[in-house]
Amino acid sequence: MPVRIVSVAAHSGAGKTMLAEALLFHGGALPRMGRVEDGTTQSDHTDAEKAHGFSVTTGVLRLSHRDTQITLLDTPGYADFVREIRGGIRAADSALILVGAVGGVEVGTERVWATADRFAMPRIVAVSKMDRERANFSAVLADIRASLRGPVAVAFLPVGEGPHFRGVVDVLAANEDEVPGELRPALREAREQLVDAIVETDDDLMNRYLEGEELGEGELRAAFLRAVHAGTLFPVVPVSAETGVGVPELLGLMVDGLRSASERGPLMGLDGQTREPTPSAPASARVWRVSVDPFVGKLAYVRVWSGTIRPGDTLRNTTRGVDVKPAHLYVVSGRELTEVPELSAGMIGVLTKLPDLHTGDTLAAPAHPIEYDPLLLPDPAHTVALHPKTRQDEDRLSAALARLLDEDPTLHFTREAQTGELLLSGMGDMHTGIAVEKLAGLGVRVETGTPQIPYRETIRTQAQAQGKHRKQSGGHGQYGDCHIRLDPGEGTAFRSGVVGGAIPGKYLPSIEKGVGDAMLRGPLAGYPMQDVHVTVTHGSYHDVDSSDLAFRTAGALAFRNAVEGARPTLLEPVMLLKVRAPAGFTGDLIGDLQTRRARVQGMEPEGTVITVTAVVPQSELQTYSADLRSLTGDRGAFSVKPHGYQDLPEHLAKKVIEARKAAAG
Repeated sequence: MPVRIVSVAAHSGAGKTMLAEALLFHGGALPRMGRVEDGTTQSDHTDAEKAHGFSVTTGVLRLSHRDTQITLLDTPGYADFVREIRGGIRAADSALILVGAVGGVEVGTERVWATADRFAMPRIVAVSKMDRERANFSAVLADIRASLRGPVAVAFLPVGEGPHFRGVVDVLAANEDEVPGELRPALREAREQLVDAIVETDDDLMNRYLEGEELGEGELRAAFLRAVHAGTLFPVVPVSAETGVGVPELLGLMVDGLRSASERGPLMGLDGQTREPTPSAPASARVWRVSVDPFVGKLAYVRVWSGTIRPGDTLRNTTRGVDVKPAHLYVVSGRELTEVPELSAGMIGVLTKLPDLHTGDTLAAPAHPIEYDPLLLPDPAHTVALHPKTRQDEDRLSAALARLLDEDPTLHFTREAQTGELLLSGMGDMHTGIAVEKLAGLGVRVETGTPQIPYRETIRTQAQAQGKHRKQSGGHGQYGDCHIRLDPGEGTAFRSGVVGGAIPGKYLPSIEKGVGDAMLRGPLAGYPMQDVHVTVTHGSYHDVDSSDLAFRTAGALAFRNAVEGARPTLLEPVMLLKVRAPAGFTGDLIGDLQTRRARVQGMEPEGTVITVTAVVPQSELQTYSADLRSLTGDRGAFSVKPHGYQDLPEHLAKKVIEARKAAAG
């Protein structure tokens, strides 16, 4: 049976899950449709998805239509769950991209379109929710053409819009005399545009068309399907999941136009070797998702790219250099696992209870190893501090977090060395919020808070001072004496300018250790110091009483004495922020960034979207994930990465210093 693996992707709220439900229903895989609001859809079956009413994971759904097996990968719409989105797209051969009939192209739409572009995926564009008030097909079509790269053409025209959406018309096959009179001009225009788009994909048809030859519907349709299959033409179909209008036509186009797993061509590994995507080739697969089921254990979702895998086969994890031997193989639809005797090229399967499998890993026959390119994921953009509620929760936290991080590599966990806080980082506040809910499900209760800012201190001018440690307590005493000079400079440096043996060389490392001790707590608020160059200029020693400990103490004293006169300054960490949102929000974005003390570095318009780059203090981005969602109506996305330190303004530094003193008691 031919196989189609199709990623269903869009911006949040475009209706992916309900359209997937409608495709299952119209394909005969469901007796009746569920509803997202009721938590009864096949795709959104986890506790988090039922509680929140949106997709958190990529749902795997199976149906058959006209002797073709279709596997739908219903990806989340929120960018917070990028691991699920990219994994679902990479595991598919084609994509069904939804664009809402009211909202049009949004940031998430462009993001998944760009990912599909990167892998040259054939795709169909479904204009969803055509039954909604204010649905506007022609406006959305113009938005698609302006915003999404590539040749798009209308394959079906809507009959009516909004509550009056009652049917679709096949642009190639429709007879003008059989459509409503008000639709005829639009049909003529759409047919002309579709024929132009088709002949541009076929040189023979183009020549005949330019010579004025009449082209038959049959050969135009054959060329149209070839173009869709090849990814050189992207058809647009209006649909309503709620009423089912347009769904059968979309399902038929998916069967006729989208490529099968065996038709995508040879697969290339990192070293340039290839595999044919057929069951008879050497086995290879990629793990595109990992989850942990409370009853079954670890589940590794794999896309089999070539060959056939059977229970008990030894597979080489070429990414990590270990062998695994799955005892059982499964296919999945919704939450249901069904054991199968084999998984062959073009199938989505599940391997269980194999701890050495992780997202992005390649599996291959040991005699024919190959490694495919890894799944590239962005760095986290949002961080929360975790505070276990009880000692028992604290004891359980590490094991529970290890389980979460194994499932989701876009979650990061660290213990901040400077503040001692436990920090959980993810792609946004929803991502970390869902992770905390999962911790609770694993029996670990934590409260979250805003992380402390890891301020630093430095100096702004040169200063010199002496540090002398002298102690006599009977017998051998302690004696260490050094003079040092502090200079502002990039990084931290320690050097000796001692001449004439005033301080024996063996004591210089001890002075350096003492200076290092003192730099751990700056003079203003006790934060670590950086960007200070220290030079030992001279000093003195005692043949009997001098020791490493004495000079270490002297070095610390000298530094503390000198730093007070070097204009100590409080530094704050800054981040490089990139925000991507519809261009209409540019003014709001810039205005908001100005309130955050940002330095805008540039603005890059691209179609209807703009990317703003700015350097922003870390303290001003603590709530940016939620704030940006509110500011743009969930149409913005952002990324951050460390960008160094800068002087904290004096009025803010004063507040930080006072707060530190108050906390110290």
